[in-house]
Amino acid sequence: MKISEFAFVVYPSTDRDRSKAFYEEVLGLSPSMSLDIPGGFWIEYEIGPHTLAIGKEPFLKPSGDGPHLALEVDDFDRTIEHLRRHNVQFAHEPFDLPGCRAAILLDPDGNKLGIHQRKRTV
Repeated sequence: MKISEFAFVVYPSTDRDRSKAFYEEVLGLSPSMSLDIPGGFWIEYEIGPHTLAIGKEPFLKPSGDGPHLALEVDDFDRTIEHLRRHNVQFAHEPFDLPGCRAAILLDPDGNKLGIHQRKRTV
């Protein structure tokens, strides 16, 4: 078996409009695909060569206890200020590690998303 790439990462959503407002208006993502499916919906956002999806399907249940995606940003401080202006809830306030700066935020359904900026090495 050989895995060549991941197809997508999906975050469960219970409310399409609330999730779209967060992912599109707060995070600034543009949907590349949106589908109505029986009992729910599916929306995809292309981020570089990768796809982040949000969706409501019977087998998807929101949880802050599962894995989370870390989004690389180009200006960590400015991003944190932007998120605070939009009253985004943080699961873990900004912190520094030897190779990066990071914070963990919650989407409207309580799913964790990481905000991350690598430190430049000289």
